[in-house]
Amino acid sequence: MIRYFTAGESHGPALSAIVEGLPAGVALAEANINDQLARRQQGYGRGGRMKIETDRAEVLSGVRFGKTIGSPVAMLIRNRDWKNWTTPMAQFEDHASEVQKITIPRPGHADLTGFIKYGFDDIRPVIDRSSARETAARVAAGSLARTFLRQLGIQIGSYISTIGPVSETAAPSSLQALLDAGAESLAAEADKSQVRMLDAEAEADAIAAIDKAKADGDTLGGIIEIYITGVPMGLGSYVQHDRRLDSMLAAAIMSIQAIKGVEIGPAFDNARKPGSQVHDELFAGGEKGLRRKTNRAGGIEGSMSSGQPIHIRAAMKPISSLVSPLRSFDLATLEAVQSRFERSDTCAVPAAGVVAEAVVAPVIANALLEKLGGDHMVEIMERLEAYREMLRMRFEK
Repeated sequence: MIRYFTAGESHGPALSAIVEGLPAGVALAEANINDQLARRQQGYGRGGRMKIETDRAEVLSGVRFGKTIGSPVAMLIRNRDWKNWTTPMAQFEDHASEVQKITIPRPGHADLTGFIKYGFDDIRPVIDRSSARETAARVAAGSLARTFLRQLGIQIGSYISTIGPVSETAAPSSLQALLDAGAESLAAEADKSQVRMLDAEAEADAIAAIDKAKADGDTLGGIIEIYITGVPMGLGSYVQHDRRLDSMLAAAIMSIQAIKGVEIGPAFDNARKPGSQVHDELFAGGEKGLRRKTNRAGGIEGSMSSGQPIHIRAAMKPISSLVSPLRSFDLATLEAVQSRFERSDTCAVPAAGVVAEAVVAPVIANALLEKLGGDHMVEIMERLEAYREMLRMRFEK
């Protein structure tokens, strides 16, 4: 089974990721990783850090001649900004007397709780590890599972439906055609927009809202729509809580910095309706076999994949580092002060969509490996093809 770990601080020498459990024989190119890292750096409303960094992953192990070899894949993403932080973030030399301690926590950030939990006398270690800069390593790690899934006909994509006060009024007319072509077509279309929205009018309004927030010294959150296509029926399980596919997907999404809510399909809207308007009726027989006319369940029934596109919605709060400060206090004196500003974005929702695509990839890959088993691509592809054929024949007349 695939698992990954990341290490590194926002202003340290580098970020790193180790991905374990990837089958042997997955065809992998540097572009599979670096294109995703580049996507993460895009989006209207990003801050000055994106002008400094040009993220690229150095693959240190686990790949030979363009294919995975079944051993852990180690990757390194160097921080170009490290040259400006060698004193305040030194690993071994003691520069404590030269560096001013940060003792004013920002409301909504990990500052205060992390400071107390780990017994620091300076908030800087909390800031640097809790920073969303860490998601660059997760995007690199997730890109490996994403590449594995793509070679099995499973695609992941996203777009943004809401930024601050601006929301699409209805599902985009192009959405179904894009999903029919595969979720990566959806992602590619969204990437044409500076805010990764599919509605041109909403895009213009969102850009204006970001400009206003920036002028006001404020920040904006939003809602991300994540889709996964090509997932066969029956991944996940209802027999134990930790094998439920919706639970694992929700946990992955909620692990992203600033994500505060998640739903499968239009779950909160469904909660206001009677069951007759929520559940997806079933039809079988004919050339198309099993089919549904709706996908209100978001592609998951009974905590297992239904064979329809999986749809996840994620709510991202506004970033907590504000140019216009909120009220706080100094941990050294307990005196009331204004919170401090740490370099940040005005809106990072478009980038968070790319991160969301990355973190769901290992979840789907593991559910597939749990179902099919296999240590190399040839046997996994053969087993998946046989499983899909069995499903097709089961519901044909």
